[in-house]
Amino acid sequence: MPLNRRKFLKKSAVTSAGVAVAGTAVAPSARAAEVRDGGKKAPKRYRFTVMGTTDLHGNVFNWDYFTDKEFDDKAHNDVGLAKVSTLVNRIREEKGRGNTLLIDAGDTIQGTQLSYYYAKVDPITAKGGPVHPMAQAMNAMDYDAAALGNHEFNYGIPVLRKFQEQCRFPLLGANALDAKTLRPAFPPYSIHRLRTPCGRDVKVAVLGLTNPGIAIWDKANVQGKMTFPGLEEQAAKWVPKLRSMGADVVIVSAHSGSSGTSSYGDQLPYIENAAGLVAEQVPGIDAILVGHAHTEIPEYFVTNKETGKQVVLSEPLKWGQRLTLFDFELVWGKGCWKVEKVAAQVLNSNTVEEDPKIVKMLGDEHEKVVAYVNQIIGTNAAEMTSVEAPYKDVAIIDLINHIQADTVKQALASGEYASLPVLSQAAAFSRSAVIPAGNVTIRDVAGLYVFENTLEARLMTGAQMKAYLEYSANYFVQTAADAVVDPAKLTNANGTPDYNYDAVSGLSYEIDIAKPAGSRIVNVRFEGAALADDQKFVFAVNNYRANGGGNFPHVAAAQLLWSNSDEIRNTMIAWVTAKGSIDPAAFASVDWRLTRNGTPVF
Repeated sequence: MPLNRRKFLKKSAVTSAGVAVAGTAVAPSARAAEVRDGGKKAPKRYRFTVMGTTDLHGNVFNWDYFTDKEFDDKAHNDVGLAKVSTLVNRIREEKGRGNTLLIDAGDTIQGTQLSYYYAKVDPITAKGGPVHPMAQAMNAMDYDAAALGNHEFNYGIPVLRKFQEQCRFPLLGANALDAKTLRPAFPPYSIHRLRTPCGRDVKVAVLGLTNPGIAIWDKANVQGKMTFPGLEEQAAKWVPKLRSMGADVVIVSAHSGSSGTSSYGDQLPYIENAAGLVAEQVPGIDAILVGHAHTEIPEYFVTNKETGKQVVLSEPLKWGQRLTLFDFELVWGKGCWKVEKVAAQVLNSNTVEEDPKIVKMLGDEHEKVVAYVNQIIGTNAAEMTSVEAPYKDVAIIDLINHIQADTVKQALASGEYASLPVLSQAAAFSRSAVIPAGNVTIRDVAGLYVFENTLEARLMTGAQMKAYLEYSANYFVQTAADAVVDPAKLTNANGTPDYNYDAVSGLSYEIDIAKPAGSRIVNVRFEGAALADDQKFVFAVNNYRANGGGNFPHVAAAQLLWSNSDEIRNTMIAWVTAKGSIDPAAFASVDWRLTRNGTPVF
């Protein structure tokens, strides 16, 4: 039986009220201590805890707006700030409210239909507009600070500035600079005082760093307005300043992974995942809350090259699935507090119920969005799914490419490039997307394209398209001609995610997976003839790919012919609404296939 949304929210509020919370008194571990040892006073000590979230991506409730039911995955994780809030309340009860801080490492206002609705449908920027649900929830939870993520810029700077205005805590970005003055466009840091029972207060500085990839991924929104230098460079500038201002503890909240790698090649002048390098290269940091990479790192130590000091890093899993705890132990000596030990761990949000305060506060917003995504916008003649999309040419990916190509053709119809053929790329963002037979809703279409990408048209040649396809084919694991094919082991070679494998429409081609990477694309044809290297095409491509996402060859440097500021999924929703019906027979065809020595795999 489908889960009733109102019963779900009501049940969450009621059951949450009954959760037992441990530690109603301030725990001894949170207090400063002074103990006599052999007639001598032992050093004064103080313990406090910093809680951290990251990559919340618009998740308030444990709800999947694309499937219209409670969120669940194979590991039975839960998501959302309502769950995290219960964990936060528990820790504050255990440690003492004054002995805790709550911070975030970015990517807050994009990712769900809830966040989309309040950016585009009922925008927070409208006169007398609503307060963003993420601002409401985070304010209610008493966040102390949050770093900017790259996805904060997806809806443009005005939406971000309005969100910033609505938050009762600072949005930090030491390396988000005004393009003209090169001064910080957001507060670089925040200072927090923790009162101790003895000695002076502990001053905790939180330095916020964001991802330099913003300059590429959201070029249309930030070019000429903001610039984003490297994390190491800005940390080296600000950490000594924070220490000179009397900070006893320096924590970095970094929207940057820990691996020291970039996924955009030469397109990205600074390292994308630089949190580990910051710890290694910049002295004076005690802990780093890591974001951006969507991985779980409970506790990871990096040795600073200059001081030999161990810096602890932790990254809680995305969407509110985990909450990081940094436990600090300080000792008083020579007139100041010194960090003696830092440990980190993560708590799983699936162990608690949702906070009834958050459920009650934002239940109306949730219901509005549920009603919005369940609007019927058309019909479909035959069910389409993405289950086999990673290794077969399926109709549901053809639908994306068909709409993109049709949109670009119309946009260029009256210009000098109107006569050029249009190719299109699309990836399987989800292996569980379904466009059902019969009525089609907004959420059906939105669930097929879960990212906020926009559409561009680039000028490409036949030779460049071959290279593009060859690079895309790196996604497949080399499989000998006589080997048994297991679809579950055929894809994601070298960790390549599904969203970095593109199927291209408008051409026919084969991918010979028996051959090594770099020599797999064979029999490429356009309108039945072998593809000519000098043939010119208009390429319909999403802005993520066009701006270097995935480091595909040629496309980022190709001439831009047209671009659209609207998200592709909105373009798709508008297309289905205008047509009123979808008929896969009108656009679906098998134009690419996996082969081994000319023999189809499937």
